[in-house]
Amino acid sequence: MTSAPPEKRASPPLAAWHELTEFDFHRHLARTPGTGIVLFSAPGCNACRALEARLPALLEGIPAQLYKVDVQQATALARAYDIFHLPSLRVFVGGSYHGELQAEPRPEPFRRALQALLAAPAQEEP
Repeated sequence: MTSAPPEKRASPPLAAWHELTEFDFHRHLARTPGTGIVLFSAPGCNACRALEARLPALLEGIPAQLYKVDVQQATALARAYDIFHLPSLRVFVGGSYHGELQAEPRPEPFRRALQALLAAPAQEEP
């Protein structure tokens, strides 16, 4: 009689990305409890795809809702948030704008920059 092989535990799923448009951007963020992180990107941007893939791991242990905006489709949002380079991250807490997240996509610098934004008071949206 052979014993059954040990069960493999499934890896936790990657955080789900929610795509936002100009028409639902503010409504969704206003309804997001806690932290919402918005990735402004474009389909042909390799750096955007790389950050999109790495962001869930960079946020491991930090509860956040992930959103993505295609700047080619949402040009008014890109202009409103002064998106001049891609990828670009913006942080919202409880629907309030906290600013642009600028950090190396490495765990420590990323977490330090995010914690600084989360600890700062909300800013006026651009």
